[in-house]
Order: sequence, then structure tokens, then C-alpha cells
Amino acid sequence: MSGFSVREMLAMQQTLQEKYKDKWEPICPETGKHKLLWMIGEIGEVVDIIKKNGESKSLEESDLRKHLVEEMADVLMYYNDVLLCYGISDEELKEAYTTKFEKNMKRW
Repeated sequence: MSGFSVREMLAMQQTLQEKYKDKWEPICPETGKHKLLWMIGEIGEVVDIIKKNGESKSLEESDLRKHLVEEMADVLMYYNDVLLCYGISDEELKEAYTTKFEKNMKRW
């Protein structure tokens, strides 16, 4: 089984954006902050599921877990919209993430 890459998510999100380009805000730097705010709203929905049901129940009960994962997918969709808005490629993200990881590995 293969992993699910940022490149794949970006391509899927670009396809979705192209399909709804006449209904949704354009993908451009000017709308990046709006996408961030929508992403924060979706993060709030994830937090609400856990807050209302508790960590264990949210992970163990099939329907709640499905809902939690679905909301996390929404977070990632807006996250990928933000990457698209600012033209951040998967290669740039990988480089920055790897550099940050290495820095954090040496931090403490």
C-alpha cells in the first residue's frame, strides 16, 4: 500500500478548484487569508468532536472516528488551498519541513 503524498493532494485540490472556479473564490494570494480562516473553522470542528465526546470515544466509536477523519480531511483541503494560493510546491514544503525537523531534532 502506498502513501498519500502532498503532491497528490495538491493535484486533487487543483482539480476541485478548476471544477468550481465559477462558484468559489479564485486561488490567488489575495484569497489565501480567507482559506486560512476557513481552515481554522474546520480545525474548530475537529476540536468540537473531541471536546464533546472525549478522546477515547472519538477514536474508538466507528461513526465518531469517521466524522473526525472527515473533518481532518476538510482541514487538509483548506491547507492545500492555502498552498495553492501562495504557490507553495510540494518540493518547497518538503525542504522546509525537513529543515525544521532537523532543527527540532537538535533542539533539546
